[in-house]
Amino acid sequence: MATAKKAAASNSAPGGSATRKPAPSAADMLNPLKGMAERLQNLNLTDGAGKLLDSGRKDLQALMEANEKSFQGLQSVVQRQTEMIKHAITEWQSAVTEMPGKDPKENLAKLDELGRQSFQRAVEDIKELANLAARSQADAFEVVRQRIQSNVDEVTKMLQRK
Repeated sequence: MATAKKAAASNSAPGGSATRKPAPSAADMLNPLKGMAERLQNLNLTDGAGKLLDSGRKDLQALMEANEKSFQGLQSVVQRQTEMIKHAITEWQSAVTEMPGKDPKENLAKLDELGRQSFQRAVEDIKELANLAARSQADAFEVVRQRIQSNVDEVTKMLQRK
């Protein structure tokens, strides 16, 4: 009879099951990380460390390649800018040496024309340098974009296996 009372008491619990887990306490509800270690241990991480290291290595290689492309682009911009400055200095030097020296009005007119041409060339040079820089940065960004896409593809494949 005592066993019948115990069985009746356990069946009268909410849900009618003797194996039901007790409701979480307030402390459990305030600590969402409780049991995280157990959940992490239950994850299937077959070859996970190797894949993680390989992925990190590929990420680092992509960053190094992007950095190299960016550096090469910067070098080409600086080199082209140096060429432009040398050309402008040579042009001004030749203009000054070719001035007749007799007529100041004629000299001013030549300097004025040279100034206009130099300004126009400077605007064109700025556009060229901006395009050079934009191309090199686009190349560097493309390397990073491809690596990010590869990471997304790898994660998608991992999630589809489960």
